[in-house]
Amino acid sequence: MTDMMKAIVAEDGQPLKVADVERPTPGDHEVLVKVAAAGLNRADLVQRAGKYPPPPGASDIMGLECSGTVESVGAKVTKWKEGDKVCALLAGGGYAEFAAIDEGSLLPVPANLSLLEAAALPEAMMTVYANIFMRCAFKAGESILIHGGTSGIGSMAIQMVKAAGASDIWTTAGTDEKCEAARGFGATRAINYKTEAFEAIVSDGGGADVTLDMVGGDYVQKNISAAKVNGRICNIAYLNGPKVELNLMPLMLKRLILTGTTLRARPVSEKSDIRAAIEEKFWPLVGSGDIKPVIDETYGFDQAEAAQAALSKGGHIGKLLLDLS
Repeated sequence: MTDMMKAIVAEDGQPLKVADVERPTPGDHEVLVKVAAAGLNRADLVQRAGKYPPPPGASDIMGLECSGTVESVGAKVTKWKEGDKVCALLAGGGYAEFAAIDEGSLLPVPANLSLLEAAALPEAMMTVYANIFMRCAFKAGESILIHGGTSGIGSMAIQMVKAAGASDIWTTAGTDEKCEAARGFGATRAINYKTEAFEAIVSDGGGADVTLDMVGGDYVQKNISAAKVNGRICNIAYLNGPKVELNLMPLMLKRLILTGTTLRARPVSEKSDIRAAIEEKFWPLVGSGDIKPVIDETYGFDQAEAAQAALSKGGHIGKLLLDLS
């Protein structure tokens, strides 16, 4: 008889519900994790809307990050063993009691963090590293503009670039409360985009060497205006839409790089490289408490619908989590 587990199931037009589904079996290089907590991400909402299907071979259950305890390991796994406390980046499957995860996508949970806290880290930290540090080659002494400074990714990006020696750290947020929170994470200037023109403020301040944007739409032209000569602008989402009309002349005159990436569909080998860099360069700072998970609210396993509604509304500061323990 096939082993079963509980998971969050999405059906067209229906609220999320807990249902019995087949429990995954780990492959040779995979680890089966008993999930303690799962992070929510906007990609989950896009997937639920039918616009972001999981990559081939990935679970169709939502959830791109989780934490938990190793239940069993595949035949060729050498680094992990039963009982290890881990957190992980997933291509799918986090909203479930168990998840089968490539061994290269796991990180050990530091002793100073609970499993719940650790669930807030993998997707945000790996997204930040892949885009700011790898794609945009950010280095100490450079300035940066981070949009969505109180989102899970934004709050982590501010902490990571501060630790890496950023000069000016500009960020945007939609309320004065969020701007205050962003300053608490380490931003040197938090801009309320509803009352201030961020492109003018950043440009007047000398411009941004690197920009991390998940807004798109009219922000694309504004990011170009705010960029310093030889600046790099990376889009990781398009909350205001992916289609824009641009004046590319300033991009040419400033010799800018305008790029974009996704993380979910990358080969496991690339994700393993990103994880290894995180473990080497930033995980000690997590263990010391210099970089901290930012968690707004935690929901029970049977509250996934309410959790996604809160995520969609966008009033949170930091991560929203599902507690499966």
